[in-house]
Amino acid sequence: MKLYFDGATDTGLVRSANQDAYYIDPEGRFFIVADGMGGHAGGEEASKLAAEVVRGCLEEHWQTDQSSEALLEEALLKANQSIIQDQQDNPQRSDMGTTAVVIVFRPKNGDAVPEPWCAHVGDSRLYRLRGAKLDQVTEDHTWVNKASKMGVITQDQIKTHPWRHVLSQCLGRPDLTEVSVQPLEVVPGDRLLLCSDGLTEEVSDHIIAELLKSTRACEKVTTKLIESAKENGGRDNITVIAIATDIQESE
Repeated sequence: MKLYFDGATDTGLVRSANQDAYYIDPEGRFFIVADGMGGHAGGEEASKLAAEVVRGCLEEHWQTDQSSEALLEEALLKANQSIIQDQQDNPQRSDMGTTAVVIVFRPKNGDAVPEPWCAHVGDSRLYRLRGAKLDQVTEDHTWVNKASKMGVITQDQIKTHPWRHVLSQCLGRPDLTEVSVQPLEVVPGDRLLLCSDGLTEEVSDHIIAELLKSTRACEKVTTKLIESAKENGGRDNITVIAIATDIQESE
């Protein structure tokens, strides 16, 4: 399965610094988005550390017999420990943390066909567009999502609740002992989107689906998504990675 992809990040219209980070493997083997928190220096360092550590771990163990599930969990837990160590070494960044969402396309047991897996911590998201249907693959690790599942608040209240940004999990916390890892079903024609909440806070799933569906070239998709978020306020940093399967990038 041939992949086409592009990524972009933007500070937005309100923030003075960009605390997001992303990485795209040049060979299309893996993709990372991280959204930091904890002040300018703290958030930037946390997301940067997460992307660097996850990248290093994936590259180091890519050719081993370790399963993709185990490798993704190890990579994110290593990133968590690296952030905790940095907090201890730099008390001014003691409250920093970051979300992370990662996709790998990695062959299993020497097979030629890569097997997609994803992992995430926090509320940065992975979407899959198949035909006209957009699915949120990841489940937000937030207080409001947990409260909704418990029946404390409704789905409609999630969008405007004052605690909607409160995370139930993030990298940079000693109590993080496991991460959400799952196989990802991808068929030719699917579009995938990794993004920080700077996009999803400003742009509805309906508009995201329309932009993914109507724009074939990945670099044009990322530009349009960021422009749409900024047109709606751009109150946070915005980071997106678009991936197309077996679709030519030219319009």
